[in-house]
Amino acid sequence: MKIALIIGHKKASPGACNKHAGVCEFEFNEKLAHDIASTGELEDLHIVYRRTYSKLPQDVNTLNPDVAVSLHCNAFNEKATGSEVLFYHSSTKGEKIADVFQRNIVGALGLTDRGIKPKGTEDRGGYILRYTHAPCIIVEPFFIDNDRDLEIVRNRYDYFVAALINSFKEIEAIII
Repeated sequence: MKIALIIGHKKASPGACNKHAGVCEFEFNEKLAHDIASTGELEDLHIVYRRTYSKLPQDVNTLNPDVAVSLHCNAFNEKATGSEVLFYHSSTKGEKIADVFQRNIVGALGLTDRGIKPKGTEDRGGYILRYTHAPCIIVEPFFIDNDRDLEIVRNRYDYFVAALINSFKEIEAIII
């Protein structure tokens, strides 16, 4: 199974940040993607960096992956908490894949289960979900601006990495 692992945001536009820890989405997810890759457990994994948001689906489609997973972190008011996974509203495979990732992430982190959420083209993240040819999901495992969420993820980081790897292995039956 060929995997496109997308690092949400980019160095020049790092996404949401935790003002106390000084860590932003891009930095966190770049490390996460490379840590997943370095395990060697996923043979055909391709890390994708965003050049521009409008070109991201094209960059992913060029790889012709079987699945695309975009790594992000939520942020709201420094108090919101929990894990959620987004999928394109009309993608049956995307919904099934989102469900697997959500279950495994919640199991690893123990944060509030905010569920899987269908998104349309106009919604946040909808563009990548809609225009990526392979089933695509957006993983929002925790609220990076919430100090407690960030601490939990850091303390359970190895379990989190394993949960993501196990999710990829588990969805192989859905993809093929």
